[in-house]
Amino acid sequence: MAESELDAFFPRTQHVETAPLGAVVSGSLSKGLEVKLAPERIIEGLAVGRYVVVRGQTGRRFFGMITDVLLETRHPEIEQTPPEDPDGFLARVYRGILTYGRIHVTPMLVLDDAGEVRPAKTVPSHFTHVFDATPEDVADVFGDTEAAGRFYVGTPLEMPETHIALDLRRFVERSSGIFGKSGTGKTFLTRMLLAGIIKENTAVNLIFDMHNEYGWKSQDESRQDVKGLRQLFYDGRVSVFTLDPDSSRRRGSKVDYAVRIGYDHLEPEDLEMLAPLFGFTDVQTNALYMLKRRLGRQWVRRLLEEETDAELTAILEQGKIHEGTLGAIQRKLAQLHRFEFLVDHADDDAIGRILDYLNSGVHVILEFGRYGNALEAYILVANYITRRIHTAYVKRKEAYLGGQGVEPRPLVITIEEAHKFLDPSIARHTIFGTIAREMRKYNVTLLIVDQRPSGIDPEVMSQIGTRVTALLDEENDIRAVFSGVAGTSALREVLARLETKQQALILGHAVPMPIVIRTRDYTTLYGEVARQRIDPADAAKILYG
Repeated sequence: MAESELDAFFPRTQHVETAPLGAVVSGSLSKGLEVKLAPERIIEGLAVGRYVVVRGQTGRRFFGMITDVLLETRHPEIEQTPPEDPDGFLARVYRGILTYGRIHVTPMLVLDDAGEVRPAKTVPSHFTHVFDATPEDVADVFGDTEAAGRFYVGTPLEMPETHIALDLRRFVERSSGIFGKSGTGKTFLTRMLLAGIIKENTAVNLIFDMHNEYGWKSQDESRQDVKGLRQLFYDGRVSVFTLDPDSSRRRGSKVDYAVRIGYDHLEPEDLEMLAPLFGFTDVQTNALYMLKRRLGRQWVRRLLEEETDAELTAILEQGKIHEGTLGAIQRKLAQLHRFEFLVDHADDDAIGRILDYLNSGVHVILEFGRYGNALEAYILVANYITRRIHTAYVKRKEAYLGGQGVEPRPLVITIEEAHKFLDPSIARHTIFGTIAREMRKYNVTLLIVDQRPSGIDPEVMSQIGTRVTALLDEENDIRAVFSGVAGTSALREVLARLETKQQALILGHAVPMPIVIRTRDYTTLYGEVARQRIDPADAAKILYG
């Protein structure tokens, strides 16, 4: 038989974009659909995370995701003696008849004739054709990328020309999280989303910049300079505060204010979160409250003094505290001497200044300089500032509800190493746990950045509205990311198969369904922001009303 005649009977494998992927052969709503691939489709081109559309017989379009790819054979002897030539005569005879590909599709949404998008509550019929999702299908589900409050974050896998936009108004409505193991680009994802919030003016940001990566500039892994948010939005919308002016000066970071915290402003609640790091026992932690009552506002300074304090001597003589307990507290608090941003009395009110900026719509980044390497400093300052900011927001929101003021702007507080603040043993007692559970009751939410989501209290994780997750390989971390989210068992394989760079799974409040994206290139953000930049002469009018 001639080669051309053979091709007529058993065509060579080729990828046909417009033809169906295959047909539904079995499945269920809870376990997903089994789809037998058409013989002409190349299975190698179908990756988990890809979107498909099942065109139902009643005009419905079932929008789903490929969550598994399988090879099937009808005869066991083929597995024992496969053809030597993968594109030879026997292979072409077998393919599509005795061997075939199968994909597992998880249906997530249904689009009816009117364009309404609803959760999938049924499945298509047997033999219904399955197609690659088109850009139009994706737009019908995820909405217009140019609409107000929406921000382009990346493209679906295998669809490089299709843009996916995040609904940032829904993103800031509830606390959110960015997760991924070290080296997967969490900082890039965080900076990109923060830039979107600034660009679309959906909230005001307070960013605790542990490693000085969000303010003026930083470097990527190839040692190339990357513009920070202050440099990207140079029109006055972003302000940089610092705990370490010398470090900021050496790095060429342009800062607006050096933060100093007075010992006389510290409360026992500010130091309580340091108990695991300072080694405070429960008895010593409880003693802090008594010492504050007896020693007054200068209680920390008096505990750190080397000279004998008459009031401390009286406390010991009265048996209010054991001498060993007091000595241990003083030794452990002596670690505060390392932090030069702590002073006897701060002449300026850092909290008031931050609030003034936030109330005016200016986003605040607090650089830690060399103190970013000291976890104790990061926890102390983040806790100190957040507690007072939250208290101010509660008062303003209550006044607004009582008709006595204006509603405060939505505020997003970004913290790194979030599991240190939200550990199960302390999350219920910290301001960060309170904010995460409040679900924007007082217009304050968290953006938590962490490589160990399993270290975060499960109750807090269940309240995280939107989760942006890069590659995770620890089973406990993967389980934690999906905690509190229904129907995610099929997505575990998708998450485990992400590439280490520029890929992320987004699920939750800000997207209609889970999506795997290849994140946009940061340089394209420069041009987009540049087109929107405000003339500096007009910045004050825009920012301050």
